[in-house]
Amino acid sequence: MKRIMLLIGTNLAIMVVLGIVTTLTGANRYFTSAGLDLGKLLFFAAIMGFGGAFMSLWMSKTIAKWSTGARVIESPQNSTEFWLHDSVRRFSEKAGLAMPEVAIYEGEPNAFATGSSRNNSLVAVSTGLLQTMSREEAEAVIAHEVAHIANGDMVTLTLIQGVVNTFVFFLARVVGYLVDSFLRKGDQESSGPGIGYMVTVLVCDIVFGILASVIVMYFSRQREFRADAGSARLMGTPQPMMAALRRLGGLEAGALPQNIASAGINGRPGWMALFSSHPPLEERIASLARSRQ
Repeated sequence: MKRIMLLIGTNLAIMVVLGIVTTLTGANRYFTSAGLDLGKLLFFAAIMGFGGAFMSLWMSKTIAKWSTGARVIESPQNSTEFWLHDSVRRFSEKAGLAMPEVAIYEGEPNAFATGSSRNNSLVAVSTGLLQTMSREEAEAVIAHEVAHIANGDMVTLTLIQGVVNTFVFFLARVVGYLVDSFLRKGDQESSGPGIGYMVTVLVCDIVFGILASVIVMYFSRQREFRADAGSARLMGTPQPMMAALRRLGGLEAGALPQNIASAGINGRPGWMALFSSHPPLEERIASLARSRQ
């Protein structure tokens, strides 16, 4: 319940802030007596698209900690915590990164990296992963998450999300205006958008949003291959990452909250491959095997 309420509260807060910004800037007044002002509409769409994406990125560490119940290791208390903290430090130094925050959370085998930048990040590992994997396999997973940070994947995916969000907002309202104008052809008394506009925008937001998700998930899957390759470089060999993926294939991957699912080592497969944030484990293992040749 806490995770659901946090997600809903975060989304509401973002929408309120963006609503205030668009009102103060006048970006939401893209309807004029002459029709649709495409310049203002594009400005509005960019604020809504990039604003939401970057605010989520900025809040990503806080959201991740609250939604998973992750406990940041401020001062290691046992051998496992010492080893985990030291592993993240070693790989971060090798990748030329500032030391990320390191956290442990209760759950089935999984791990994720998040944060607003390469030098303001978090690596979190589940207790299930620490308990079921060998140290070498777990190190490969940690290296994979550090590679995500080194590749700037969080920012890159945010930029992609911002672009597609902008086009969804923009195109949905252009189509809505065209449909509404067609339906009210010859009606000179009405001013402003009608019911045709509102219904069309709602439908287009949903349809275009689904299509946009396909694009975002494609890039998410590609970054997993790059992070796997990054793990191989940091470990000096792809074998540990291949072994970790094989083990994950025989375990039930822990479900992450939807807002950070794409940051995990192994998300649950979607009902369609196009909407999955992670490639099949078999493809990832095959890609690592090819890198040895």
